[in-house]
Amino acid sequence: VQLQASGGGLVQAGGSLTLSCAASGGTVRRYTIGWFRQAPGKEREFVAAFGWSGNTKYLDTVKGRVTISRDNAKNTVSLQMNNLKPEDTAVYYCGATTTVWGRVREENVYITWGQGTLVTVSS
Repeated sequence: VQLQASGGGLVQAGGSLTLSCAASGGTVRRYTIGWFRQAPGKEREFVAAFGWSGNTKYLDTVKGRVTISRDNAKNTVSLQMNNLKPEDTAVYYCGATTTVWGRVREENVYITWGQGTLVTVSS
């Protein structure tokens, strides 16, 4: 499966963005799709995941502001982000994994990644 992330941009603090991860060459229903982000000078960190069975998991600091969802018809997984903060500024990546649910926060279990989309939140 190949992934393509899109939807990033420049937004003011308190604003919203929806990122999209489009899959080709495979169906997202057969994978757990995770969103990670990497801020300048920092390591890539887990943001959210949507499991093949419909489970979801979130980074604690984004709970209540971020919703991950899957559209089977469009073969996409989206990340809706509300009340954005300057600290959300990062390049956001989506990845696909078949690992057990307990490991979806681990970057190294993902077998393929999209190219990343930049989110910039101004204060």
